[in-house]
Amino acid sequence: MLLNFVALLVGLTVLVIAADKFVVGTASIARKFGIPPLLIGLTIVGLGTSAPEILVSAIASFQGNPGLAVGNALGSNIANIGLILGITALISPLAFKSDLLKRELPILMGVSLICYFMAFDGLNKVDGILMLLMLFAFLFWLIHSARKQRLNHSIVDPLEQEVLNEMPGDVPEKTAWLFFAVGLVGLLLSSQLLVWAAVNIAESFGVSDLVIGLTIVALGTSLPELAASISSVLKKEDDLAVGNIIGSNMYNLLAVYSLPGLIAPGAVAESVISRDFPVMLGLTGFLFILGYGFLNKVGKINRWEGGGLVLVFCSYQWIVYKSAMI
Repeated sequence: MLLNFVALLVGLTVLVIAADKFVVGTASIARKFGIPPLLIGLTIVGLGTSAPEILVSAIASFQGNPGLAVGNALGSNIANIGLILGITALISPLAFKSDLLKRELPILMGVSLICYFMAFDGLNKVDGILMLLMLFAFLFWLIHSARKQRLNHSIVDPLEQEVLNEMPGDVPEKTAWLFFAVGLVGLLLSSQLLVWAAVNIAESFGVSDLVIGLTIVALGTSLPELAASISSVLKKEDDLAVGNIIGSNMYNLLAVYSLPGLIAPGAVAESVISRDFPVMLGLTGFLFILGYGFLNKVGKINRWEGGGLVLVFCSYQWIVYKSAMI
């Protein structure tokens, strides 16, 4: 048992470090090819920070543990909003200034609802393909929006400058490719180790791999987003902190949640439909309301609301724990 927990800790640690190197390497390579910073921040970096969830869910699905993959996708989204945005807002209230982010919020809400309804009759390959098509459509929309923003010099979205500030410095090309390769290999190996340890722990405690995916694995694979959001808010880059979460949640649904359907089609646990999805939808809806300023007249998350998000996350984790012990 001790070996499994050590392996889990090592896997999570290497996963976080590898994800950071992978993002730096990928973003630096993209800049070498002349890709605009806003486009890199919205697409490449977003996908890079979701790489841990993608690889963990892919490996889990291939190994016959789709519950862990589903739990990782939904649990990460719940952790991103409830824990990460909550903690970030407690450190410093978050203001939504970017029009681009506000346009992303209803898309995220719509995608979340579509994925929820897909779960009722299980996940199959058609569902997986549809989610990937939605991912490509979303990326196309992001690229179109970024290009339009770049051409319209009269309107400067606050997110663009924040992304530019966070872009890696002038990394030598060889170093960038080394970071990319080392990060990718590290992600693959640590994901494999993480899944192995998580499944063993689940079997030892007699709980489902879904529960482990919703809790330990989801929290661990969300650590890159936690680090990125806290770093952004300390630099007064509120839109970037929120943008990291919105982008990550979109990729978790369309790139991560689609994998069980594509690789290991089957029924979705009843608890996912009755407990986990409703919590995720509730948090996503609350983020939508806060982002558009329906409560404060100005899009923001204050400290009280951040504390409420953390409380919801902790309550949810307690419910999952209690249900696993029955």
